[in-house]
Amino acid sequence: MSSTERNQEVPRYQLNGKELSGNSLKRYDSLDLESSKVPGTKKALEWTVILKLAFQSIGVVYGDIGTSPLYVFASIFPNGVTYHEDILGALSLIFYTITLIPLIKYVFIVLRANDNGDGGTFALYSLICRYSKVGLIPSQQPEDKDVSNFKIDLPDRRTRRASKLKSNLESSNFAKFVLLIATMLGTSMVIGDGILTPCISVLSAVGGLKAAAPSQLTEGRLVWIAVAILLLLFMFQRFGTEKVGNTFAPILCLWFIFIAGIGLYNFVKYDPTVIRALNPKYIIDYFKRNKKNAWISLGGVVMCITGGEALFADVGHFSVRSVQISMCCVTYPALILAYLGQAAFLRKNIDDVADTFYKSIPNGLYWPVFAVAVLAAIIASQALISGTFAIIQQSLALGCFPHVKIVHTSTKYHGQIYIPEVNNLLMISCVVVTLAFRTTEKLSNAYGIAVVFVMTLTSGFLVLVMIMIWKTHILFVIMYVLIIGSIELIYLSSVLYKFTQGGYLPLAFAMFLMFIMYVWNYVYRKKYHFELEHKISPLKVKETVDETNSHRLPGLAIFYSELVHGIPPIFKHYVENVPALQSVLVFVSVKSLPISKVPIEERFLFRRVKPSDVYVFRCAVRYGYNDVRNEEEPFERLLVERLKEFIRDESILSLNATKSNKVSTEQSVNVELESDCEIQEVETSSMERDIQVVERAYSVGVVHLVGEQDVIASKGSNIVKRVVIDYAFNFLKRNLRQSSKVFDIPHKRMLKVGMIYEI
Repeated sequence: MSSTERNQEVPRYQLNGKELSGNSLKRYDSLDLESSKVPGTKKALEWTVILKLAFQSIGVVYGDIGTSPLYVFASIFPNGVTYHEDILGALSLIFYTITLIPLIKYVFIVLRANDNGDGGTFALYSLICRYSKVGLIPSQQPEDKDVSNFKIDLPDRRTRRASKLKSNLESSNFAKFVLLIATMLGTSMVIGDGILTPCISVLSAVGGLKAAAPSQLTEGRLVWIAVAILLLLFMFQRFGTEKVGNTFAPILCLWFIFIAGIGLYNFVKYDPTVIRALNPKYIIDYFKRNKKNAWISLGGVVMCITGGEALFADVGHFSVRSVQISMCCVTYPALILAYLGQAAFLRKNIDDVADTFYKSIPNGLYWPVFAVAVLAAIIASQALISGTFAIIQQSLALGCFPHVKIVHTSTKYHGQIYIPEVNNLLMISCVVVTLAFRTTEKLSNAYGIAVVFVMTLTSGFLVLVMIMIWKTHILFVIMYVLIIGSIELIYLSSVLYKFTQGGYLPLAFAMFLMFIMYVWNYVYRKKYHFELEHKISPLKVKETVDETNSHRLPGLAIFYSELVHGIPPIFKHYVENVPALQSVLVFVSVKSLPISKVPIEERFLFRRVKPSDVYVFRCAVRYGYNDVRNEEEPFERLLVERLKEFIRDESILSLNATKSNKVSTEQSVNVELESDCEIQEVETSSMERDIQVVERAYSVGVVHLVGEQDVIASKGSNIVKRVVIDYAFNFLKRNLRQSSKVFDIPHKRMLKVGMIYEI
């Protein structure tokens, strides 16, 4: 062949509006075809929707941080105020803490690091995993990056530093392990925060009853009133975030109006000169006067930003812009006015610091404000409860949490969910903690560690995002670390000082939850790699199918497996025990991607196992961690429709490839082959036959084959591995929801296939 012939233009064809070259058809891959087929687009929310979500977010996100004026000054000065000027120092600390961390850090920086609209520690981790190969979670494929939501916008071009950090992380197994453990720890801390928030908020609110009638209400009675309120709160969760938000938002709006109005009233009446506290000089003077005690009191100051992490964790229930609007226009101004008013009141009533909020209420407003305070305290718990539901869903989808039922409570807003099992566990834990600690003073010691630790961890992840993904200028990164990072580390050192006074509680919660998450993820990864090492080759599948050809039954069989890269070993085990197969076999791997949502058009990937006449297909069904796994009812109908679409596309590709080869052959050997019409007739006939076979199998009936793998530690394993696998993991598996229940597979058409994996 001459060089001219070799270099001639390759024929090009059209498929579904896309131009394909002959070269691209020499080895066509159904996964490549399907994964790059639909360009996903994300619609911007209308302003009416954003404003409605902003209103709802007030009732869900800000209850915790909004009720902090109930106890902040009491937490800063547990033994009373020593110097009058200390009030200005404390006010200055409160002002700059709220401004720098919830407002600047979370609202204007961290919310930008959302994962397709979702926030929280796992969202940051998945964002980093998508950009660099640091994830220990198995089953990612090159085709996954073709999912539209997988792509990341890069706002800058400072690639040298980003590439160096990325390569260092990718080459270090230790760094990958640390990232995963840090993610689990941060997630566990947020859940622990979700246990402590309801306790301290409700106890603080009902404390107003004791202030009004100290002789009639003992500490024990107040505790039982708090327990009753907590039970009602958790029972209300089943109605969903939208109903909760619409119900609670007006109450929180009234609460913010009350605290802002009372704050402004006290500011004007008692001491307008407290505005001087905006000068950070008073912070320096405060530390000079009180030294170690000033450092210890930071554990009380940090109470003014409790719930700050909920701004990020709950963003998936709403939107970034809606949270920014509600924080800047409502929450932040109300809080600043409230603390200004309390400081002005204390300047004239220094002995009332233990009960600053209720003592500073004008007489005629006491009982209305108390009623709203109780309701606001109940609502304060909502932010972390909703956040807990969101991060459990994320960790579940990424293989880091046992199976639980997720109920989507809104058809309009995808991120609004309710998890019954988690809700019940939170309720029981809150009641136990409330009965055990009994007072807000003891609980505040425990509360601060969880709050500051999660915030510090978020900053660590955010620095990685700023360098690797955003490619932020190094000076801004250094400024962030020096200002925000240093402040959080100082606060963390202060709250750790009270470890023995209750600070151990959130760490104990976190260690327990992290143990569960790590055990589940460890065995999940081991089981996947076992299947990968023992997968069945396509040639072996053909031999197996040929051996059972005389026993092929009409119908469609769907084999479920976590293995994406081949046929799982449990298939061979099934055939050895049940020597009969349905006429069409589809091996379905339900896999989770480290993104929040996969567009429905990009969810199914198919590949045909050769030869074509055995009718064996592999299918990867991809979900993001916020996708509903049983939303398409029935699942098998959608699978069959996508399979038929795949067969049509495969036929078109095969036809174009044949035509391309025909042209090349005729030009090289000068022989006229079959006409294009004859080729097209053969391909069309083959396609129609395949589609009819699939439709006939589907009409006869679908059988769902689910693998029930009993996992045991392999012989020679050390004692730690045996305890983790044989006892801890199997205990969790026996006592929690099975995968068939999670995916709502019909029991009448489900067959479980058992097999033991030694890993």
